[in-house]
Amino acid sequence: MASDDDDKLSRIVDARMKLRARFLKDADATPSVADARPMGSGPKNRHGMPQLPPDQYETRKWPVLDLGVKPTISRERWRLTIDGACARPVTLDWAAFSALEQVEDVSDFHCVTKWSRFDVPWRGVRLADVIALAEPADDAHFVMCHAYDSYTTNVPLVEAIKPDVLLVHTADGVPLPVEHGGPVRVITPQLYAWKGAKWVSRLELLREDKLGFWEERGYSNTAYPWRNDRYS
Repeated sequence: MASDDDDKLSRIVDARMKLRARFLKDADATPSVADARPMGSGPKNRHGMPQLPPDQYETRKWPVLDLGVKPTISRERWRLTIDGACARPVTLDWAAFSALEQVEDVSDFHCVTKWSRFDVPWRGVRLADVIALAEPADDAHFVMCHAYDSYTTNVPLVEAIKPDVLLVHTADGVPLPVEHGGPVRVITPQLYAWKGAKWVSRLELLREDKLGFWEERGYSNTAYPWRNDRYS
């Protein structure tokens, strides 16, 4: 059994490294990392950008925004499917998800409705790891995140596989509350937070980009906070 687990971990690491090698140059050139003239104010953040993006204000609260539905999904019922343009479509239950490498990270949370919450402690699984588990096709370049409330949002793989993009189940040291997307949501610290789906249920790998819920309704397809990139 241990050998099977070791083989699985080795395969995930190899696939993750392959993904990183594919996108490393492009990831280092993304605006949230390499913008020569980032907008905003305050000291530099973890990526050398101003801590507070333009037109944002800091809050210590965590406001709740959703589509008016808060699905209650127990850990026993929760499933995450990774499919689409990949060699090994897979569906994870809670036990399989929990068996993946668990990481802790601290990052900021920027909502398009103009509030930012700094230094949130998270625990979860790298989005890159579950994507790697499915072995994306060489020509896959995007992922559509689907949620239990029918929400969707699209993210380029070059952003999705960054090490601070997580499938989180814990925030502030406690299990992620339902109102904030528990049992599992995606966080995208280098993009506006609508790019991280609450109550995530499926990751669909895509060869070509496709707009998600808010992108279809006029929100930016790229969502870079330090460019005030809110609307298309």
